[in-house]
Amino acid sequence: MDEFSTDGELLAAVADGSTAALELLYRRHAAWITVRLGRRCADPTVVDEVLQDTFFSVWKGSGRYSGQGEVAAWMWAIAIRRLVDAFRRRPPASYPLDDLATDLTTRESAEDQVLVGIEHGDLAGALGRLSPELRTVVQATVLDGLTTREAARLLGLPAGTVKTRMMRARRALRKELA
Repeated sequence: MDEFSTDGELLAAVADGSTAALELLYRRHAAWITVRLGRRCADPTVVDEVLQDTFFSVWKGSGRYSGQGEVAAWMWAIAIRRLVDAFRRRPPASYPLDDLATDLTTRESAEDQVLVGIEHGDLAGALGRLSPELRTVVQATVLDGLTTREAARLLGLPAGTVKTRMMRARRALRKELA
């Protein structure tokens, strides 16, 4: 696999059906994708499923990569969409808010633990009640500190959509916390 020096070359080989190229792409990127997904979801089972779904999508969709931008950013956009999909599939009962303080280490990410500590659940609860689309934008722009343009590229959305979702999230959080 030394013939592939760039991720773009690897992805092109994946598009041609190379499972060895997919394996190398996985070895290069799975660890950091797992860590970033783990920052947004503390359930390791969901993170593992999303990681598998991500690389399955890379395998199936590698021919649709435009060649613009970094392959890693393209893969992260897939991963975050798969995570949002996973959150949508979960029933609301799987997001308990009453016992956050007793079981933070297994259910909440590090960011959520900090937020719970700020107001003992008020802000974290309000964030938890946001739709996955709004919560993802808040996490990307506020918790990860990305600019609107970076968040848009990462999430695979137009910058205007990121701004609109952030405006809607702020409005919902203000109303929730008032």
